[in-house]
Amino acid sequence: MTNANSILGVYLSDSLDLEAIYGDALRDGVNDVVLRHPHEIDNPEDVRFAICWLPSNQAFEAYPNLELAMSIGAGVDALLAHPGLDESVQIARVRDPHQADLMAGFAAHEVLHHERAFATLERNATKAHWEPLPMRAPLSAQVAVLGHGTMGRAVAQAIAALGFSVRVACRRPPEAPVKGVTYLSGESAVMDAADGADYLINVLPLTSSTENVLNKALFAKLAPGAWLVQIGRGEHLVEDDLVEALKCGYLAGASLDVFRQEPLPEDHPFWRDARLRITPHIASDSLPEVVAGQVVDTARALRDGEPLAMGVDRARGY
Repeated sequence: MTNANSILGVYLSDSLDLEAIYGDALRDGVNDVVLRHPHEIDNPEDVRFAICWLPSNQAFEAYPNLELAMSIGAGVDALLAHPGLDESVQIARVRDPHQADLMAGFAAHEVLHHERAFATLERNATKAHWEPLPMRAPLSAQVAVLGHGTMGRAVAQAIAALGFSVRVACRRPPEAPVKGVTYLSGESAVMDAADGADYLINVLPLTSSTENVLNKALFAKLAPGAWLVQIGRGEHLVEDDLVEALKCGYLAGASLDVFRQEPLPEDHPFWRDARLRITPHIASDSLPEVVAGQVVDTARALRDGEPLAMGVDRARGY
């Protein structure tokens, strides 16, 4: 350890080199929060916290005194459902305001890309074909946003700023609503928001009540030929129901950034459907300096016995 007041943590990920991404920012002016790769840990019993991204089922076994597992992203569903993480271990996550802005920009881009038929214009341009396309006032297009956390609020604000009609399904009415946005809460909020919507943007957290929420019944509520923007979690989408909705015309297409299996397998039929715009989970990301700052603050709070500002309520799932 660096000094007597230090707290030791470990990087746990099967898919990312977290030290390569965040190490420099975590070490910048910091000597009391120490993070190491598992193979660099001499005394596993000294490890009190871990920063994680999709750790293996056995990842936590070596650390008997672990008190905290912190996700480098906003999603903690993988940690909440992790078979090797004891319920006594606290869970925290990164809350990056820039990440919300990135998410909002992605959602707005996808709505505009379809609404203004940019794909058609691009195809026409490759053929030197000049054909102005019809358009409608943004206010006449109804956009449903599912979720109003940090990400959902940013998405709703961005879409509303473009002039679209926006309604949001949320757990309870927000204390600081976005001007011009309609809010729906209660058990029927998701269905009510989707009713007649031209666009459906999903930014819900993954919980037992939201898993499989993007399903046949929900798609049937949309306006014919609607467009889905799926930037929540892969487990929100019932893939077979999406295929059926495309076949039936409930959906004209979808922008899919998250999937049940990532990377999306090369033989997955989604790759071959021209109605689907597929991106590799890049709707947003956390900036290294923001992640590092929040990891350091959270580790220090744990060490000093203070409440974790980035902590997650296990019962709520976020």
